[in-house]
This record gives sequence, C-alpha cells and structure tokens, in this order.
Amino acid sequence: MNSSKVIFVTGAGRGLGTDIAREALAAGHQVVATGRRPEEVEQTLGGPRDNLLVTKLDITSPDDAETAAHAAVDHFGRIDVLINNAGNFFAGYFEEITPEQMRQQIDTNLFGPMNVTRAVLPVMRKQRAGHVITLSSSAGLIGQEFCVAYAASKFGVEGWMESLRYDVEPYGIHTTVVEPGFFRTELLVDGSTIWPEPTIDDYAERTTATIAAWKSMNGRQTGDPAKLARALLTVAGQDKPLLRFVAGADAIEGVRAKAGELLAQAEASRELGDDLGYDDTVPAGS
Repeated sequence: MNSSKVIFVTGAGRGLGTDIAREALAAGHQVVATGRRPEEVEQTLGGPRDNLLVTKLDITSPDDAETAAHAAVDHFGRIDVLINNAGNFFAGYFEEITPEQMRQQIDTNLFGPMNVTRAVLPVMRKQRAGHVITLSSSAGLIGQEFCVAYAASKFGVEGWMESLRYDVEPYGIHTTVVEPGFFRTELLVDGSTIWPEPTIDDYAERTTATIAAWKSMNGRQTGDPAKLARALLTVAGQDKPLLRFVAGADAIEGVRAKAGELLAQAEASRELGDDLGYDDTVPAGS
C-alpha cells in the first residue's frame, strides 16, 4: 500500500483477523481492531499504541456496529478500508443441524458483515472513497459435504457482495469478496467451529468419521494466514482492486473446476432451457 490508511478489522482477537491487524500495524496503517472481548484483542496485539484503536464489536449487533463505526471516526477521522473477517462454522449434515443453528450461522456469517457494512457505508459515502473487503470462502462458490450451513451463509455473502458493488461504485467505494482455501487459522478450533452431535442413525457413522477428519486437519492446513493478510493489504492498496480474490492454490484450482462445471451445466441445459418464452402468435412490427 502506498499510503497510510484507516483499516477497520472485525474478529481481530484471533486467527486471520489478528494477522491482518498485526500486518497493517507493521506497515504503518491506523487500525481499528474489533472483537467481542476488546481487552483480549488489545492484549493479543501487544497493548496500546498510537495507531491502534481497540473497540468492542459483536457483529450480530447492529447497535455495536454503529457504536464501533462512530468510535473509529471520532478517533481517526475516517474509515478507508473495512475488512469483514469475523465468522464461525457450524459443521454437519443438513438434517443434524437444527433450524436454530442454521439461523445462527446465517446471522453471524451473512447478516454480521451486513450489519458492519451498513454502519460504515455512510462514512465512506461522505468521503466519496472507501473499500469494503469481505471474507467469504471457497465454500461460498463450491458446495461440499458436511458444510451446508456454512456454504449457505457464504454463498449468500457472494451474492450480496457481487451486487453491492453496483450500489456503491458511484460514490467511489470499491468492493472485494475473498475466497480463501484452507489456511492455518483458528476456524477449526472449538469456539470457532460448532460440531454436531450424531442424532440420526443413518448419518452417525459418517458424522463421527468426518468430525475426526476435519479435526485432524487443524494446524496442518497448507495456507499461511500471515501471507494471506499481507495479500489482503495489497488488494486494499490497489488503484483498481480485485472484485474477487481467490486466495490459495487449492482455492484457485477448485474455482477453475467449478467454473468449468457451470459452463458444462449451462450447455447441457440449452436444449431444454433455451426455448421457454411465450410463443409470439403475431410477428413483431406487424
């Protein structure tokens, strides 16, 4: 990045959010680091400093989001970049995820970043400048086993962010949606991941085996979150930021394969789907 920016980071107390805040501070930016327990966020980031504001934010609370955005402007005068990072993961097969858990997943991963963005956009519109970066996932483009709740929330993020671009571009506000693959963050640790209890006999064996497999991946993911954090700051510094940043070799290959599948499915639908309009009985212009 070519100049110092005010960067607002959600979920800065752990995982990738901590890496983003640390990398931004090290690069000389002013950072608004938010989390549900601000004292832990500040401790994790090494204590107070002039270019750091730590403030409480539960992203599921619109009031918290408004308060945090006002605090950022009161302290630094502006918000240049919002990085919607906070989220969690409700794992499991659809029938074993309760309706309440599904709503909690959507509330955190989709409505959460919406709450924060809604609070920050008036600031950016007034500035006629800004950049909203929202962490999705490769699971926001590619469905997979044991991820129905998480994928539903992240597919929602994809549609929201892709459409938000058109709403805010006229006011000098950029958008980027990010699809990381597997990075060694804290997403798979207890507290970030909610594991299902086997409740249906048909799924019990698969559930037990899949939980064990997912837990065994924790701490062994190939992606380096510090490198991802630096890459996000690079995107934030681009004159014409990427609209979509597919992050990690595994994610790039997965998205390329999915794009091919979509093209093939569109072509396979052509014979049946092309001619579904009303039959015009009167030629146009007659």
